[in-house]
Amino acid sequence: MSVPLSELAPEEERSPRRGRRKEARPGELLAAALELFVEKGFAATRSEEVAARAGVSKGTLFLYFPSKEELFKAVVRENISGRFAEWEQEFASFEGSTAEMVRYCMRVWWERIGSTRASGITKLIIGEARNFPDIARFYQQEVIRPANQLMRRILQRGVDRGEFRPLDIEYTVFSIVAPMMFLIMMKHSLGACVPQEYPLDPQRYIDTQVENLLLGLCVRPGSRP
Repeated sequence: MSVPLSELAPEEERSPRRGRRKEARPGELLAAALELFVEKGFAATRSEEVAARAGVSKGTLFLYFPSKEELFKAVVRENISGRFAEWEQEFASFEGSTAEMVRYCMRVWWERIGSTRASGITKLIIGEARNFPDIARFYQQEVIRPANQLMRRILQRGVDRGEFRPLDIEYTVFSIVAPMMFLIMMKHSLGACVPQEYPLDPQRYIDTQVENLLLGLCVRPGSRP
């Protein structure tokens, strides 16, 4: 049980947990915030809860993040949007076919984001966007837009190389995103609390979705590019 902030004595600030090096605190605060945002949602998470879970005072939290909104943005950048530069470089140097690139993209997304606690941020946005339009706009700009742009470039690569048939690329992006959204919702909603009639193996599910998707994308023998 956490200790009320009003009862914190000066010597508690000097305890081993409170005495961590200063530069470690932002990371600890972000980790605590991610846990609470995923567990409770944006509205129900209180700044003092984040501080208590990280083992610092509320004042210390606000030294790094002046508001809950700024804390949330930092969590998203640390766990999701900050990875796009790395992914852009990875795909720029990818030497395989575009079908292999799509397959790799979906598997890597699950390994690095979907299977982690960070994927719960997506469910949070879906559930609370209407009540918090500012964080919804932020998520649109920092996550959805760059993700869609990356997917569009991958699909265009396939079309340009004659590997994919002519596509409505803007809407084909949704065919890649939708299976990932299903996995997220299962992981953080029904899958988290309701026994399933059969176990859902994420890797098997992704492989099946990729193969079904590629059968629709790829040029078929005898067809005109």
